Amino acid sequence: MAGNARSLRGRIVTNENDENAGSQRVTRAKAAAGPVDAAEVPKKALTTTKRSTTTTAAAQPKRRALANVSNVAKAEEASSKENKKPAASKASVAKAAQPTRVTKQSQANKTRPALGSRDKNAAAAELKRPAPASGSGIPHKRRQVANKPAKEVKEVKEVKDVKEEVKAEESENVVPPAKEVKATSTKAASKVESTKVASAKVETAKVESKKIESTKVVEPEAEPELQEPIPDLDAEDNDDPLMVSEYVVEIFEYLKQLEIATMANPKYMDDQNELEWKMRGILVDWLLEVHTRFRLLPETLFLAVNIIDRFLSTKIVQLDRLQLVGVTAMFIASKYEEVLSPHVQNFRHVADDGFTEEEILSAERFVLTALNYDLSYPNPMNFLRRISKADNYDIQTRTLGKYLLEIGCLDHRFIAYPPSQVAAASMYLARLVLERGPWDAVLTHYAGYSEEEIQPVLHLMIDYLSGPVQHDAFFKKYASKKFMKASIVLRRWSKEYVIQYGNMLQDSTESESQS
Repeated sequence: MAGNARSLRGRIVTNENDENAGSQRVTRAKAAAGPVDAAEVPKKALTTTKRSTTTTAAAQPKRRALANVSNVAKAEEASSKENKKPAASKASVAKAAQPTRVTKQSQANKTRPALGSRDKNAAAAELKRPAPASGSGIPHKRRQVANKPAKEVKEVKEVKDVKEEVKAEESENVVPPAKEVKATSTKAASKVESTKVASAKVETAKVESKKIESTKVVEPEAEPELQEPIPDLDAEDNDDPLMVSEYVVEIFEYLKQLEIATMANPKYMDDQNELEWKMRGILVDWLLEVHTRFRLLPETLFLAVNIIDRFLSTKIVQLDRLQLVGVTAMFIASKYEEVLSPHVQNFRHVADDGFTEEEILSAERFVLTALNYDLSYPNPMNFLRRISKADNYDIQTRTLGKYLLEIGCLDHRFIAYPPSQVAAASMYLARLVLERGPWDAVLTHYAGYSEEEIQPVLHLMIDYLSGPVQHDAFFKKYASKKFMKASIVLRRWSKEYVIQYGNMLQDSTESESQS
């Protein structure tokens, strides 16, 4: 009955009607290890586990299958303490632990198994044996000593080790040949010499640099401190988009480069057969009257005069066609500068119907082709406003400057000077007449010309003002209250200036006319 009960305990009863079900015998070790796939467990391991588990199952009490995980480890500890079981049983238990996935005990807790008898003295000698010398390169040969006691073998080995160490030290401490020593010494000497030469060069360079620094002319540092800082007047116009304060400096630099390309030939009248400089002055004086009648901008007048001079520099014109050139130039300039330019009929009527509308329009095409449609003339009014900004926009100074600036349109001697220089001279003379102070660094910066560079144009203006009135329309225009009687004020001042500095002025004008 007991046997039948044990057999029933080891079987698992399943459904008999299930075709895939089969009876399987489960041992206590398998139950402790958990469910194991049949494919993973080898056949030999199953036979060993049956023997090992059957021997231990009878002796051990009944326990729960999941709580008996460390049965194998406890069995190994008990067998090591009692020393009753042989080493073969431990091997079988280890084999049984592998398929059941039982964790092995750490090597520190295990007792070292007997590996056979071994001479302890020989093992100690092998451990104490030093490594061969690195420089010798000769492998050690072991001599087999047979039938000798352990003490003699140890002594022989120690003697051999000592000899080998001595040989290794001697081989390492061998003196190299004389040639190599000389070569190395020469290399070292050359390196030392090269370093000495390099250090000497560095020292000489330092000495030379010190000499150069000592010989340099020390510029006085007091000069930049004495100079007044130039204020940024364009920063005030940052809120006004029409003033384009971000680009104003670059714009005026470009205009100064462009004005040289758009200047007329100052001696073009030599090529004209029927024209003279006096006739040009009369034409411009008449255009000033037309300009005031149509109430045009000052820029229109300056551009019209520039078109006349550039056209006469390239083409030869008859005397009866000179007025047509002037009317056409004013018509083109008004189209370019004005918002609403006068009609062609107005210019025909101003010319006393001396030319038809078709003649004016055909002359317009002819003049534009002669100029290559290039009307990018840097107007002197732009430079005058730029300098007036540095003068705090003084109205009286700027009005006198406008009068002096239009002198350059009437007098042919101003054709040789760029518009920016004429504008600077106009503001300089206006400030000199009104006693507004010296030409300081701020005005020099914004005008682009120093006081010395202005002098040639200044003498020409004073010479024109001190002479007799040549252009009546121009004089009457600026004699009105609208223009603060600028022509009258400047004429009086010029006469007084000529009385005081007449000789100097005559010498300067004569030298300029000869040049």
